[in-house]
Amino acid sequence: MNQGILFVVSAPSGCGKGTILSRILKNKKFYYSVSATTRQPREGEENGVNYNFLSKPEFEKLIAEDAFLEYAVYCDNYYGTLKAPITEHLSQGEHVILEIEVQGAMQIRKLCPDAKFIFIAPPSLETIRERLLHRGTEDAETIEKRIRQAETELNFKNQYDYCIINDILEDAVSDFKSVVRAEELKIQP
Repeated sequence: MNQGILFVVSAPSGCGKGTILSRILKNKKFYYSVSATTRQPREGEENGVNYNFLSKPEFEKLIAEDAFLEYAVYCDNYYGTLKAPITEHLSQGEHVILEIEVQGAMQIRKLCPDAKFIFIAPPSLETIRERLLHRGTEDAETIEKRIRQAETELNFKNQYDYCIINDILEDAVSDFKSVVRAEELKIQP
């Protein structure tokens, strides 16, 4: 059985990575790694589906046990990727998608040099603002904090293997599928 490919996907908040990935994950050859976080669930989010929602003490206990492949603080909350499910699914030949922020992605780059890194970018910062306002889940202050964070994150896109601009959703989904297919067809040394 062939080893699966680890795809690390990052994007600033409001870039549509969740929408793109929901289309990609309809294909059963992928395992979506559910990150752990200490942030509060948004309306409609489910524990174990969208995130593993943990208290700060629970998260810090797992850090002490070295249970995370990576973890970081983003907008005052912990986010992290548990090691065990990643290893298990890759060894079963499934592709694994990690949807993580840039700090975590840079940690993964050092630990997993064979992983493929995809950055999803907006056509503009104004597009992010409009999407976050339309989402209606955060107040104006939080949105502005996310815009400032997006500016910082966009500086990291050159650290990724691929950059997909999410202007037209169908094009972005098609581009993502093309990246996956190209990686599947690569000749392994």
